[in-house]
Amino acid sequence: MLLALAGEAFACLMCSAELNTRPVIGVMAQENRRKDRFARGSSYIAASYVKFLEGGGARVVPIRINLTEEEYTRIFSSINGLLMPGGVVNIETSQFSRTAKIFYDLALKANDAGDFFPIWGTCLGLQQLAALTSNKTKINLLIRTNSMRVALPLTLTPAAHSSRLFRSFPKDVLQSLSEENITANFHNWSLSMQNYSRSSRLRRFYKVLSTNDDGQTEFISTMEAIRYPFYAIQWHPEKCLYEWVDKPGMVHSTSAITASFYTARFFVSEAMKSGHRFPSSSEEERALIYNFSPVFAGTDAMFTQTYYFD
Repeated sequence: MLLALAGEAFACLMCSAELNTRPVIGVMAQENRRKDRFARGSSYIAASYVKFLEGGGARVVPIRINLTEEEYTRIFSSINGLLMPGGVVNIETSQFSRTAKIFYDLALKANDAGDFFPIWGTCLGLQQLAALTSNKTKINLLIRTNSMRVALPLTLTPAAHSSRLFRSFPKDVLQSLSEENITANFHNWSLSMQNYSRSSRLRRFYKVLSTNDDGQTEFISTMEAIRYPFYAIQWHPEKCLYEWVDKPGMVHSTSAITASFYTARFFVSEAMKSGHRFPSSSEEERALIYNFSPVFAGTDAMFTQTYYFD
């Protein structure tokens, strides 16, 4: 109870502060394991995540792998939030996981000191956040589910309507999310409710806002931290807006697009509460994703456009 009250008080304090109307959000790159003919580097970011944040009113900085901890610390002090995207890399041994831990630890320390810094995890990002919080290995944390290429409605929990994330959504949008097959699921691994319930660290840290079911296993599809501005979803709001491969699970309906916009807008509004700044406008310009060109792989590719990095 005390943790919840502390989190709400902190959120109210930040709401009263002057908002940063030019937020910059970092998006984490990951090792390129796909090795398709369009690949132009050893790591990548799907352009849909970049557009997702831009559509919500933010600019994006790519967080490349294999940088030093000192370099990541400098980036952290300059950006206003972090998005951990979906993917297929290992949440224990990859460079993606190393980068995630550095930023996660920095965000914990900053928020504890009153320096607001939000984190968003999508799909793999949810799993990575759960692993960092619980200190469990993938085999002890996640379970295989039949949830690849399927669109589902969210089963909202009682905590959803009072949550920071969903209480800002219009009622008709929440109704669409809970009644229509509009959340895109593209994952073989999930954080089950059973494994969440067994972890005291996860229970103390996160509130479950929605679940889904593959017919055998109930898994977490949306959660938010109690004391920290950390949010995680197993579904993909960026896909219905910016990915066009004709596969099951890909939904481009009006209600799906509307829900995706509100999801992006919420996280960007959280980033607007961060006071981090680049040391200079020239350094900010050099860091932005605009300095890179996405590669078009065709509308039949899983990622229509992708940014590659060496």
